[in-house]
Amino acid sequence: MSSFSTGELPSRETFPACINNSSVFSVRFFRTTAVCKDDVITVKTPAFAESVTEGDVRWEKAVGDTVAEDEVVCEIETDKTSVQVPSPANGVIEALLVPDGGKVEGGTPLFTLRKTGAAPAKAKPAEAPAAAAPKAEPVVSAVPPPPPAAASIPTQMPPVPSPSQPPTSKPVSAVKPTAARPVAEPGLRSEHREKMNRMRQRIAQRLKEAQNTCAMLTTFNEIDMSNIQEMRARHKDAFLKKHNLKLGFMSAFVKASAFALQEQPIVNAVIDDATKEVVYRDYIDISVAVATPRGLVVPVIRNVETMNYADIERTINELGEKARKNELAIEDMDGGTFTISNGGVFGSLFGTPIINPPQSAILGMHAIFDRPVAVGGKVEVRPMMFVALTYDHRLIDGREAVTFLRKIKAAVEDPRVLLLDL
Repeated sequence: MSSFSTGELPSRETFPACINNSSVFSVRFFRTTAVCKDDVITVKTPAFAESVTEGDVRWEKAVGDTVAEDEVVCEIETDKTSVQVPSPANGVIEALLVPDGGKVEGGTPLFTLRKTGAAPAKAKPAEAPAAAAPKAEPVVSAVPPPPPAAASIPTQMPPVPSPSQPPTSKPVSAVKPTAARPVAEPGLRSEHREKMNRMRQRIAQRLKEAQNTCAMLTTFNEIDMSNIQEMRARHKDAFLKKHNLKLGFMSAFVKASAFALQEQPIVNAVIDDATKEVVYRDYIDISVAVATPRGLVVPVIRNVETMNYADIERTINELGEKARKNELAIEDMDGGTFTISNGGVFGSLFGTPIINPPQSAILGMHAIFDRPVAVGGKVEVRPMMFVALTYDHRLIDGREAVTFLRKIKAAVEDPRVLLLDL
């Protein structure tokens, strides 16, 4: 108030929400004035989890784009998942401070944002310029994001090649095809290259480390799925009605694995190579491999030993949905004492999984196929599944591994084993 001379009141152009009553006035909605609207802020990389130090940036917006509050501006692809960076306010992106694909650490400046008014007001003229093109031309020339975005990208990010060119479609999925996928003429032999994303690089590194470090050995068995299929068919409607969840097969294997891990705690342990000690865990966190369009992710179901079927099924559904929407947080994938990988969803009949460090074993599920088997001296056709247990032979002997896998087989083939603790 001290900026005005005595007796001078601000005009309504300066403060549209001023009320002049005699010599008393009040100012409402002060934070929406032009002074606040024109603030330029710098958005930084959010802090990562302890196990993650850096990530690669994939831009979803370009310079000049109008964004709403909480709208995703970019994704940071880390070793384990993608972290979305939303806009902290309504505004226009003024500069991208990191090139597409550039490496960032926690706290690295990402982009600058000029705050504006509400974003929907800017979105409407851009959506329907054809209906009122002659009248709205002055506004349209100043408002819509696409023309300035296309013109300013090359000047703002010189090191970046053509991937940052796509306009408003989802650039994380759209950038990659346009980056290095030239259209080849029919019959022309050609090739193209795409950079491995950080998650795939990390998976390759960890799996190779597992091969070089662990003495991996795999034991196999087969499971008759007749009883578990019958149980599911009989109780799926009641289960759905009570828990609002579909009863699947994965929950049976997670429950059976927790049961077997309690019986064979050495499978839940791990070798600390630095101290040459065996670390026994008194908790069971099972990692469940989930395939997504971006690659394989492994969210963790924690404290499985305390869960019932409904708890496990609910957690699997929630983690699977988050994985498909690319909303998994790093915390969702940290840890894990045992892994279950289900290649059966792709039709795999048989395979040997690779240990996911720092774990000592992994269970591989496969597809269910009807096969002739001997039952009580007779040949019957039963729904059968091959299962594989890959384990670190430095820590786990063959007896423990085979006993562990047979315990899973018994619990899945006859769920009453779990109830009777047999």
